[in-house]
Amino acid sequence: MKRHLISAADLTRDDAILVLDTAEEMARVADRPIKKLPTLRGRTVVNLFFEDSTRTRISFEAAAKRLSADVINFSAKGSSVSKGESLKDTALTLEAMGADAVVIRHGSSGAPHRLATSGWIGGSVVNAGDGTHEHPTQALLDAFTMRRHLAGAKDGGPTFHRGPGDGTGRDLAGRRITIVGDILHSRVARSNVHLLNTLGAQVTLVAPPTLLPIGVDTWPCDVSYDLDAVLAKSDAVMMLRVQSERMNAAFFPTEREYSRRYGLDGGRMAALPEHAIVMHPGPMNRGMEITAEVADSERCTVVEQVANGVSIRMAVLYLLLGGNEPAIAPAAARTEENDQS
Repeated sequence: MKRHLISAADLTRDDAILVLDTAEEMARVADRPIKKLPTLRGRTVVNLFFEDSTRTRISFEAAAKRLSADVINFSAKGSSVSKGESLKDTALTLEAMGADAVVIRHGSSGAPHRLATSGWIGGSVVNAGDGTHEHPTQALLDAFTMRRHLAGAKDGGPTFHRGPGDGTGRDLAGRRITIVGDILHSRVARSNVHLLNTLGAQVTLVAPPTLLPIGVDTWPCDVSYDLDAVLAKSDAVMMLRVQSERMNAAFFPTEREYSRRYGLDGGRMAALPEHAIVMHPGPMNRGMEITAEVADSERCTVVEQVANGVSIRMAVLYLLLGGNEPAIAPAAARTEENDQS
């Protein structure tokens, strides 16, 4: 693993498999009565959020605390940033406080890269979403969820299972993933395309032409404007939220028209293969990109993705800060068992 996690494109296949396999170990901690490891005791993780967030911020906070790290939550609202303080001065303040890792979400694309390469801080930088650029840990938790449901037998056979299983050591070679919706404004889509391609999956983007970014033809994926044409061939369908807060123009006629052509309802879900899963990075616009019937069905993995997000972020923080020791050391496991007995 590199020192920072800024882009999913920076991860090699071996890097990605290492994170996913480590997350499988971390997921086992969640099943224990005491959901803590001493791995990052004495380390300080700062959640530096310039944008509002619920799932991502809480997920990183839970991950750091389960690894026994000290956590500082920094929100731009009500801070010196709202008084005009620059990113550089904020970073220098965090460095003076001894931050070992900074998890940053920022409305400007490139802010995490700037923080990581500026020399302002000496710790690791994790991109928790920057503008319309990338959101690598979301892509990792999505891939983790897909691998648990879709990874075949170790001999490469087409074994599928609806319930989550252990996909340790496997990639997503041969799997067909469809990402639907507001690709233009989605950092989740960009990170997923890069990571899923690295893991061997075949990705198809489905959206109206107005919601596809310039240069999408250079991305390692296929593009379609017809959702119904690709459903029967999809192992997983990821529905994206229409980000109206980032839109400054009319990208489609009406919400009803968008939902009719690109929304996932019960009829379209029935067209999916029996083993296929439905995903959404959240938060969902029920009734627009996804109906309540689909969102609440057993094929929808939204809640599972949230749980997997904690395991993935534990793995990322551990690999960036914890060194090369086993994620769950035998001695630590024995100590924990003794504490419980």
